[in-house]
Amino acid sequence: MTTNSSPQLWLYDTTLRDGTQREGLSVSIEDKLRIARRLDRLGIPFIEGGWPGANPKDVQFFWQLQEDPLKQAEIVAFCSTRRPNSTAATEPMLQDILAAGTRWVTIFGKSWDLHVTTGLKTTLEENLAMIRDTIEYLRSQGRRIIYDAEHWFDGYKHNRDYALQTLEVAIASGAEWLVLCDTNGGTLPHEISQIVQDVISHLSLVICQEPMTKDIGQRTMPQIGIHTHNDSEMAVANAIAAVMAGAKMVQGTINGYGERCGNANLCSLIPNLQLKAGYSCITEDQLTELTEASRFVSEVVNLAPDEHAPFVGRSAFAHKGGIHVSAVERNPLTYEHIQPEQVGNRRRIVISEQSGLSNVLAKARSFGIELDQQKAEAREILQRLKDLESEGFQFEAAEASFVLLMHEALGGRRKFFEVKGFQVHCDLIEGKETSNALATVKVAVDGKNILEAAEGNGPVAALDAALRKALVNFYPQIATFDLTDYKVRILNGHTGTAAKTRVLVESGNGRQRWTTVGVSTNILAASYQAVVEGLEYGLLLHSQAEAALKASS
Repeated sequence: MTTNSSPQLWLYDTTLRDGTQREGLSVSIEDKLRIARRLDRLGIPFIEGGWPGANPKDVQFFWQLQEDPLKQAEIVAFCSTRRPNSTAATEPMLQDILAAGTRWVTIFGKSWDLHVTTGLKTTLEENLAMIRDTIEYLRSQGRRIIYDAEHWFDGYKHNRDYALQTLEVAIASGAEWLVLCDTNGGTLPHEISQIVQDVISHLSLVICQEPMTKDIGQRTMPQIGIHTHNDSEMAVANAIAAVMAGAKMVQGTINGYGERCGNANLCSLIPNLQLKAGYSCITEDQLTELTEASRFVSEVVNLAPDEHAPFVGRSAFAHKGGIHVSAVERNPLTYEHIQPEQVGNRRRIVISEQSGLSNVLAKARSFGIELDQQKAEAREILQRLKDLESEGFQFEAAEASFVLLMHEALGGRRKFFEVKGFQVHCDLIEGKETSNALATVKVAVDGKNILEAAEGNGPVAALDAALRKALVNFYPQIATFDLTDYKVRILNGHTGTAAKTRVLVESGNGRQRWTTVGVSTNILAASYQAVVEGLEYGLLLHSQAEAALKASS
């Protein structure tokens, strides 16, 4: 819990630049703008938008934010120092930086002598001149500077004196932040801590002994920041170690996106630093939006969210073992390190063949069903659950099917419709790829038989379309249901084409999503079962919402 006296940490998000360097991740200008505005709402103080001039997309992104600025965040342009043996004033890429119109600019320069001589193919002195000239020029144009010391920790280990000299030049030239970068992601937390402490101690001594003579708008030492990569699975730990050693800025990305193994994950860093270490990063209300922001970004970049991610993952506060569930029901502190609501997540009770009676009772309660553990129904549900899972069903990810199972065991499962049968015909033309399919279904509603057919891009799509066509006249709300995801798993592949297949179908109505499951040696029968239950559960939700509305009026 943070207070008014909690030390302030400055968050710097680089999802839109470093994060987009992740393999398989691509975003449009509209995507970048949506993410930037969501991060702005989350309370991130610095948002790195990209490298103006590197591509037309980033140029347009900065132009659009000039027309419609963010509410509170500083949008930051990113660029390297000038090229060797030139001048900053004549460097075309720096003109693009100025045209971006940002108040803050992040400049990265070389800290490791190996990169200077091998990568840039220049001298150590010229690299210092590049840092000095670039920062001084941008300062003369009214920009405030964050200096990213690239490969800082590797450079320090190989040539401490030169690495420190690059920071001294950045300070003298007018940088307000010095960000130490573990660019290769190979440093360990104890090294981070020791090196950050040494940097702060050294630079404090340098400034005290040799006061700066340039009028750069400051007379105190710049603040230290940290930028870590996750190649050793240490990015979050390393960032926290740096903060504990005195760093005041933390750079990272939402969901840890980034090149190779990614960057420090802000979705883990923020709650750890704020809830555990007592730093002030964002407001408590903004912190409750963290899970939603994480899922929003994963949706926009079209990457499946990590269900097991700390703090924001769907399974972060999921409890499966019966002993765990029983204890959490009595006191959540027994198996939860924070309250899930603090980061906008929620507790989930997972139902599986490993469940005890306490799981069933808790899961039923979460869906508004009160079971009496002294009565036979509760144990019947548990036994039915275990029997079905032994056949290949899985209810951890198919909670809607489990709710229907509970209603059936309690004798209250409403029969919206009855499935009489189905047929599927697929067009398979030799030498041509085609997935056209025609499905015919027969269902009964209120004793009336309906026979309908529909085409689809594949047999499951055709079945889904035919079912909807048969039912929509009786239940118009079905028109708002969508089949949003379809997953297939072969359960016993050693049996070849006779293998059992488990199908998970996710459906939604624009406000809620739910998942149902089907299992059969016939993949179409398994799919049909899951699709049918998906429609049935959607109708159940609609009827419950209507009943609640009537009750409130």
